[in-house]
Amino acid sequence: MKIWAIALNTFREAVRDKILYTLLFFALLMIGASVLVAELAVGEYDKILRDLGLSAINLFGMLIAVFVGIGLVYKEIERKTIYTIASKPIPRWQFVSGKYIGLAGTLALEVLIMAIGFALMLAFTGASGAMESMPAIWLTWIELLVVIAVAIVFSCFSTPALSALFTLGFILIGRLTAPLKEFADAGNSEVLKDFAAVVYKILPDLQTFNLRAEAAYGRAYDWEYVGYATGYGLLWAGVLLALAAVIFQFRDFK
Repeated sequence: MKIWAIALNTFREAVRDKILYTLLFFALLMIGASVLVAELAVGEYDKILRDLGLSAINLFGMLIAVFVGIGLVYKEIERKTIYTIASKPIPRWQFVSGKYIGLAGTLALEVLIMAIGFALMLAFTGASGAMESMPAIWLTWIELLVVIAVAIVFSCFSTPALSALFTLGFILIGRLTAPLKEFADAGNSEVLKDFAAVVYKILPDLQTFNLRAEAAYGRAYDWEYVGYATGYGLLWAGVLLALAAVIFQFRDFK
């Protein structure tokens, strides 16, 4: 199938990307450095170790998603291979979908490698909570699927530099939608309440995928919530991917 051929080619290109290996190296380095930081802390050694390790996975996963995702479409345009693709009987939505699936697979591999490094760090230090942290890592990957889709949307009509800025801004806003709504609801301004409600509805709430506190403190997971967050993320990823396909469909490469 054409989509899977494009996805496989995208996966191969992504895993050869020097930026990806650089960020992965620093991610594993940060996970290892968490041991030193935790040693300096007074008390709650296991908690700090899990918190720092999961935060490193999330941070570097985001950076990989952004800086690899923004170049997916632009590289094809820069190398002029997009003209060859556009001339073939390949629907543009299949091209975008294939690119997305390939990068999603790449991120799955990167998150898996970081998760293994995280588990080995906990085992080496004698800390607990490796298996208990897996749902938090799973939702980190689901969050990255949304971020990938956002990056592809912007890469379909903008340059890599602007796409990176737009995507990072989107992530920042996505992290603040829930706190903004709570702040507005607690105030007396109806205008602010309406504005916060609109922002909360039209943009994904990325805090939905944040279970790092539960993993760090060893709290029991609400598996119904994990299922809800997974469905929420996949739905948003699908909507954003459809938007990217529409934008790409009407882009003129002449």
